[in-house]
Amino acid sequence: MVEIRRVDAREILDCRLEPTLRVTVETESGSGRADVPCGRSRGEHEAVDLRDGDDRYDGLGVRTAVSNVTDTIAPALTGRDALEQRAIDRTLIDLDGTADKSALGGNALTGVSLAVLKAAADSVDLPLYRYIGGADAGVLPIPFFDLIEGGELASSGLAFQEHQVVPVGADSVTEAVRMSAEVYYELGDLLAERHGEASRNVGFEGGYTPIDVTDPRDAFELELAAIEECGYDDEFVLAADVAASHFYDEATGTYGLMDRRFDRDELLDFYEELTSTYPVVSLEDPLDQADFDGFAELTERLDIQIIGDDLFVTNPERLRTGFDRGAANALLLKVNQVGTVSEALDAAAAAHRHGYAVQVSERSGQTADTWLADLAVGLNAGQIKTGVSRSERTEQYNRLLEIEAAHGAISFPDGL
Repeated sequence: MVEIRRVDAREILDCRLEPTLRVTVETESGSGRADVPCGRSRGEHEAVDLRDGDDRYDGLGVRTAVSNVTDTIAPALTGRDALEQRAIDRTLIDLDGTADKSALGGNALTGVSLAVLKAAADSVDLPLYRYIGGADAGVLPIPFFDLIEGGELASSGLAFQEHQVVPVGADSVTEAVRMSAEVYYELGDLLAERHGEASRNVGFEGGYTPIDVTDPRDAFELELAAIEECGYDDEFVLAADVAASHFYDEATGTYGLMDRRFDRDELLDFYEELTSTYPVVSLEDPLDQADFDGFAELTERLDIQIIGDDLFVTNPERLRTGFDRGAANALLLKVNQVGTVSEALDAAAAAHRHGYAVQVSERSGQTADTWLADLAVGLNAGQIKTGVSRSERTEQYNRLLEIEAAHGAISFPDGL
């Protein structure tokens, strides 16, 4: 037994200068500290991110969630075994007592669950990824680099949220990061030359935000031009986080894209054209978060990766609906969407059992805490999405580089 001696929390700031929680758990032989990320682009079925709603920080303060940790959760966990992650998480879920974690706050539960995980790993002197995955943790993830941003992440003219490049030709994380960084530099120069210096402004995750680019095909053309200029023509493929729920009009059942309205069939045809013209191998949330049938049809039509983010919200129950209906073939995994580590691990395990890929993902409101990188390695996910250039993003890459340097036996995927 590794006894929990103390559970504490405080309000800190994320990369957007908005409050979030930092939870610390101390045991008899170690400690763990976890920062809670928060998304700007959020699915309606996510665990509730509890905010104070008062005058502080435009109502975004998390003092209530902090109090829930210190006054309600801490007494229930003190003296418990930190190695019993599932029992701890079940206690958290029961203490909250709601389906959407709205009583204590999904952010409070996420912080405590992750801090317990990190404290347990520290207490038994294991790297976090090894504690999560055991002897089976042996695959580093291919990074998806969000080089051009739109949607909820940027003040650009693009509806698609992320236009990504994927270094499938790299043979290591070290090479993948270097090659992608070089493409990023070159893309910045191309944008400045073709669209003016202001196009090099960046969004929440460090991707460029060209105001006068409104067509995702033009964004892909720019990325391909940068890739070609760097001499990496055969080393990269493309991907996108469409986040279609954010430009879907429920009243008309249509999507606002490139100054016109698309119904579902028209949008599916557009995706088919897009993937036949460009080397796009992955689309995330290409349809509204409630449209399981549309996801199923697109998955059947396109021989690429279709990721459910807002569709699944890392929730095992919604994921089962996806399995039953053939909707998507990959899960975007975000711990704070569902609330606890155990629930997220259950979702990842279910996805793998049903042949779905798993992509571990950050949130737009991220911190420099690197548990995300360890989680991707521990799950053998093979894919990670963590933005591009800001320090809270690069710290994830730095952690992956550190793991790779320290453990040469860990492999790098040969493509997706």
